[in-house]
Amino acid sequence: MIIESKRVERNSLTWILRCPTKNDATELSKLRIEIDGETENLDRESGEGLLTPEDFEKLIYEDSVAVKNVFLVAEIDGKIVGFARCEGSKLSRFRHKAEFGICILKGYWGHGIGKVMIENILLCASTAGIKKISLTVVQTNAKAIQLYKKYGFVEEGLLINDRIHKDGNYYNTVIMGKILDN
Repeated sequence: MIIESKRVERNSLTWILRCPTKNDATELSKLRIEIDGETENLDRESGEGLLTPEDFEKLIYEDSVAVKNVFLVAEIDGKIVGFARCEGSKLSRFRHKAEFGICILKGYWGHGIGKVMIENILLCASTAGIKKISLTVVQTNAKAIQLYKKYGFVEEGLLINDRIHKDGNYYNTVIMGKILDN
């Protein structure tokens, strides 16, 4: 799915919300590694699960033609500072569902980029006929959990000792979901 680009002015920051093009693939590949290295909140450490520029080109194309997928980027002054993807299930029994995730450079946290991305992901999912959208988040990421709850997500489950971080400690993963009215 492709959405129209939007100029966003929020919290003294002006940026563009848009779908990526194949010309963004190299930048997205590098950005993902950078963001993964900035926080323990994501599933990967920097360089793990590497997506090459070619992998991103394929994702960008597939998401642009898929009815239940959307790929969004946040661009400030010509630089991508975050992205979000929503992917609908291809399995028949789960065709009513989609999963999504967001990652934003740490220097841009707190500027409302995540909020705008969530709002647009939810709008696209609803438009595409998705009935349920879900995500996972590390339990210690209280700000993200509160943000998701603000948008109507509820905690549906907890995966105990689901992940291990660099500090050697185990952490729980919260499963969250939202039923969409469409």
